[in-house]
Amino acid sequence: QVALVESGGGSVQAGDSLRLSCVVSGRTFSFSSVVMAWFRQAPGKDRQWLAAISLGGTSTYYTDSAKGRFTISRDNAKNTVYLQMNSLKPDDTAVYYCAATGSGRYWDRTVYSSWGQGTQVTVSS
Repeated sequence: QVALVESGGGSVQAGDSLRLSCVVSGRTFSFSSVVMAWFRQAPGKDRQWLAAISLGGTSTYYTDSAKGRFTISRDNAKNTVYLQMNSLKPDDTAVYYCAATGSGRYWDRTVYSSWGQGTQVTVSS
């Protein structure tokens, strides 16, 4: 069984930055063998894919709304994936989730089988 635990959310002002972390654990789980991603879900909206990072961290992928402001990274020695978020806007207010998949379809929510519980990010103007 795999556990993902996000942290780092909070309430900030527009223009501020936050760094989210997601620690992954599991007795038979190999963190370095999965693609990791961040999603977010705003009230009343579908869960939206934001960013993904390859097994070794050499390749990263972003949705248009995340490009230029968000940076995904991972530390395989710590079983941790990060999301650095800069220049935050009120539209970034959402619950942010990390997820893991063995699939290469990193943008597809349905291929992610392991999810964290989410961390709330609230951005006020």
